[in-house]
Amino acid sequence: MEEVVGKILKVSGPLVVAEGMRNANMFDVVRVGEKRLIGEIIEMHGDKASIQVYEETAGVGRGDIVVSTGEPLSVELGPGLITNIYDGIQRPLETIREKVGSNLTRGIDEPALDRARVWHFEAEKKIGDTVAPGDVLGFVDETEVIRHKVMVPPKKGGTLVQIASGDFKVTDIVAKIKLENGKTENVTLIQKWPVRVARPYKEKLPPAEPMITGQRSIDALFPIAKGGTACVPGPFGSGKTVVQHQLAKWSDVDLVVYIGCGERGNEMTDVLREFPELTDPRTGKSLMERTVLIANTSDMPVAAREASIYTGITIAEYYRDMGYAVAVIADSTSRWAEALREMSGRLEEMPGEEGYPAYLTSRLAGFYERAGKVVCLGSDGREGALSAIGAVSPQGGDISEPVTQATLRIVKVFWGLDSSLAYRRHFPAINWLNSYSLYRERLSDWCADNIAKDWMSLTGRCLKTLQEESDLDEIVKLVGVDALSPEDRMTLEAARSIREDFLQQYAFDDIDGYTPLDKQYALLKLIFSYEDRARKALAQGANVQTLADLPVREMIGRAKTIPSENYKAEFEKIEAELAAQIDKAVHDAAKEN
Repeated sequence: MEEVVGKILKVSGPLVVAEGMRNANMFDVVRVGEKRLIGEIIEMHGDKASIQVYEETAGVGRGDIVVSTGEPLSVELGPGLITNIYDGIQRPLETIREKVGSNLTRGIDEPALDRARVWHFEAEKKIGDTVAPGDVLGFVDETEVIRHKVMVPPKKGGTLVQIASGDFKVTDIVAKIKLENGKTENVTLIQKWPVRVARPYKEKLPPAEPMITGQRSIDALFPIAKGGTACVPGPFGSGKTVVQHQLAKWSDVDLVVYIGCGERGNEMTDVLREFPELTDPRTGKSLMERTVLIANTSDMPVAAREASIYTGITIAEYYRDMGYAVAVIADSTSRWAEALREMSGRLEEMPGEEGYPAYLTSRLAGFYERAGKVVCLGSDGREGALSAIGAVSPQGGDISEPVTQATLRIVKVFWGLDSSLAYRRHFPAINWLNSYSLYRERLSDWCADNIAKDWMSLTGRCLKTLQEESDLDEIVKLVGVDALSPEDRMTLEAARSIREDFLQQYAFDDIDGYTPLDKQYALLKLIFSYEDRARKALAQGANVQTLADLPVREMIGRAKTIPSENYKAEFEKIEAELAAQIDKAVHDAAKEN
């Protein structure tokens, strides 16, 4: 292929315009200037190409050479991705640090996967087998937790003419396939895939199983399905990062891809330090053994943010194709949208609302639509799921701004973080009045079969009680709590118990940090048992203040910190104590009367 070489006409920050690029294609990767900076063609006008450069362009000027590689921006997919830390364009930061020190040298080109490392490949197919695109040829034990399945590349199917178990580097040929057209396709442990193209699958399935997170406000009130989409908007200090860390640590998925997109360096440093030290509760190993980290901090070139979420979701799709459940956590899509706004301004495009480009919504949709539960390519019918969770950082917590609104039109779950709850030290600070999940009804059959028949009615009652509390609060502010009827005061007490004893959760506590679904159900039953018994006692003449001040309420408040292994016996004791104390309150009231 003839090499396309152009000359720079203009440099405007991360945007470079070059002429003589008529034979180049849209989204081709190019090398800019003497330092061979990495860039991507994002617009073509005749022989002029507008190039988004993913590195600092200081020192690049008119007349410098631009060389097209003739290939789109792609990621390397193969064993070695897990436990690695990449930047937004999949350069391995740990390897680069070992070579050049802590500063990321411009123009450095290091392969994403270690070319020297040897992997043991165990073949599952044999010579002469007919294989279809996506069929599993064999596997590599990538970590102690993840078995890496080596698959036939998409659109390549035929007859195996060579395959054998053994020790291989990622670039070695592990199998050869004779295609239907008579050509031979070499299969290595490494595949390349363009980041802006979604990986193919056989069929998309409706999400019908929840992604269990152990976070009570999420699992009970606003669940997300495996293969679902969610967003977490909230102002500074409302706990977005902790919510995402909890999701990464506790969610019942096989693999997590965490994308730090334009976040502050110290936040990303916390992630890089904490994740290797965290123990995966499912396996007892390091959390990094099922995590891929993409670090693209706010001091890195702004254009690289734009590529980072596509890099992350392409890696996630690759593991989804193996039949795994994968979660992509992007923090934050607001910083990514700022990169779009920056490039749109440099290209002198007509701005949309607040200066964001008019295509903001379609680009966001393109990202979230790559989530889903699918039947993977291959003849074994395996299913994989990719859940996409994006944090949004609206300035001042104003969710009416364009990025949040565009995201809400696309995703099915909205966990709205509230600064007033955070100031009251109520975490996770998910506002139950404006958050929602459109998966609740869809997951009701699974919940009825796997948790309890009355799970949905119980969690629905939770939301109704909290809404009633909000309405009554308006009255209390005007005329005081004494003006309410005993029944309404009991509603306030029940809502307080839901808020403080159920929804409030301490992320850094070994027991309270994660609550299994059966314990969540038992905890709710205990709270509503108190309300139901107290209402009966009210009807029998008991005093509402006496019922509100029962000593057993403190036991209910501490129930969430009872270890999950032996909570049933303890909850039965609390239930018996509750019945005894309410009976005593009714008896004492009858005596007084």
